[in-house]
Amino acid sequence: MALVPSQVLRVAILLSYCSILCNYKAIEMPSHHTYGGSWKFLTFIDLVIQAVFFGICVLTDLSSLLTRGSGNQEQERQLRKLISLRDWILAVLAFPVGVFVVVVFWIIYAYDREMIYPKLLDNFIPGWLNHGMHTTVLPFILIEMRTSHHGYPSRSSGLTTICTFSLGYILWVCWVHHVTGMWAYPFLEHIGPGARIIFFGSTTIFLNFLYLLGEALNSYIWDTQRTEPPSWQGINFICTGPSR
Repeated sequence: MALVPSQVLRVAILLSYCSILCNYKAIEMPSHHTYGGSWKFLTFIDLVIQAVFFGICVLTDLSSLLTRGSGNQEQERQLRKLISLRDWILAVLAFPVGVFVVVVFWIIYAYDREMIYPKLLDNFIPGWLNHGMHTTVLPFILIEMRTSHHGYPSRSSGLTTICTFSLGYILWVCWVHHVTGMWAYPFLEHIGPGARIIFFGSTTIFLNFLYLLGEALNSYIWDTQRTEPPSWQGINFICTGPSR
């Protein structure tokens, strides 16, 4: 018997992301009024990705509930499309980008917070909101992977998509710098052009690695569950299992 149904968890996570986004946008910060606004920061883009993803998860759960036992072929076809969209977003965006934001932010923060999150921001962003943007993303996405099996696209398709996203964001950051003369992240001001190219290339490689990690983790979790002894089936202290 599950402690908390996966459907309830998804609703709670979606509401938490909506709260984080609303509170962040309500903050009066100079960066919100410069060229590109919040959209020049990968953290904000990731929050939007996560909110959209969990919104689709909730919509999928509702659609599954409404179509259960109806026998309507068209509704079932639309539900399969929704599940495919949910799985695709998790595979190529929600997991790799979400984990990337958490890992890279806290590594740079631990080395020198002024390079990524200047102490001045503490006057605008409360600690709980900082963790909502840069910490809870990881456990939330891991909970989702644990509670529901997700079908991954072909590896070539997935890696092509994540490379396209990475290149698009890098070009966007460079364009913002071209227009404003300032980099979105302070540490980019302190390294040379060659080092920036290496950094951007490394981040793209890391995102590809995270895509492969998500694919392997998804397979490991669900392949392990399929091989568990019958006496352990149905025991899940987090969720009810796959909700497809």
